[in-house]
Amino acid sequence: MEINLVSDTVTKPSQEMLRFMFRAEVGDDVYKQDPTVIQLEAKVAEIFGMEAALFFPSGTMANQTAIKLHTQPGEQLIADKWAHVYNYEGGGVSFNSGVSCCLVDGNRGMITADQVSVSINDPEFYHSPLTSLVCVENTTNKGGGACYDFEEFKKIRTVCDATNLKLHLDGARIWNALVATNDNPLAYGKVFDTISVCLSKGLGAPIGSLLVSDKVTINKALRIRKILGGGMRQVGYLAAAGIYALDNNIQRLAEDHRRAKELGIILKSLNWIDTVETVETNILIFSIQSNIKQSILIEKLKMKGISISSLGHGKMRIVTHLDYREVMHTYVLETLQKLSL
Repeated sequence: MEINLVSDTVTKPSQEMLRFMFRAEVGDDVYKQDPTVIQLEAKVAEIFGMEAALFFPSGTMANQTAIKLHTQPGEQLIADKWAHVYNYEGGGVSFNSGVSCCLVDGNRGMITADQVSVSINDPEFYHSPLTSLVCVENTTNKGGGACYDFEEFKKIRTVCDATNLKLHLDGARIWNALVATNDNPLAYGKVFDTISVCLSKGLGAPIGSLLVSDKVTINKALRIRKILGGGMRQVGYLAAAGIYALDNNIQRLAEDHRRAKELGIILKSLNWIDTVETVETNILIFSIQSNIKQSILIEKLKMKGISISSLGHGKMRIVTHLDYREVMHTYVLETLQKLSL
């Protein structure tokens, strides 16, 4: 039994999802003639109470498009120091948009309105880059799946309105956040200028993200997606996977959260563990005693058929997901309890 807990991106389409995909009605989406893509875009826009959405092959491309929409070369965005748009998108902020990042030392990847406020450059001081955008992430990837308090988003929005800044949400794991906090997605649509959402993590689709906004912005995003090479043809087969995922796989995310929390409880009881960070959703970050090499733990678990990942700087990560079933969970819990290092 091979158990991959490296990421929630490792999931594979279920047989039910595959059958739904094969039945999809498709057309040429570059000409905006794929009915299943159109259906998916309308569905996601409606969830957030926004006017329009655009289907992308990846969350990185959706985020990079949003940054390009809201900034001009030489300007600056504000984000947490652990933000995905800064750490894990290949330097696209600078390459695609010519923008620099003002990095904030937040809490588990989350920043506050006060931190945003003091990070904004004086627009009259032309020696500094003009601040034009704030990017936040929910849940936070490197922050261990932490969820923002929605009230903080509203406060950040107030700061942005007062200083003429745009506000983008990297919602790669927004579905996990919505399940964990029971927030209303319609409220998100009222706060953010753009939202990117992913279908290929916790929801189990093989590919796909969407950018959500007003019609004018999404029409501009269509042009940027083309420039970035993101136009696809009969992509309705993949959009169908997203529709199936939205209809069937959101509420079950609570199971992933439960299993991650149970893994955290077990880890805290082990004498070779140093710290276990707070578990809110499906990401579990922990560190082992400094006298033990991470490679030893990774190899011992691999010998038991369990794969986890190292984040560097002494931290390790476990991510639960759709394909991590209860029988696997029981096995991993028992294996961890018996493991000696």
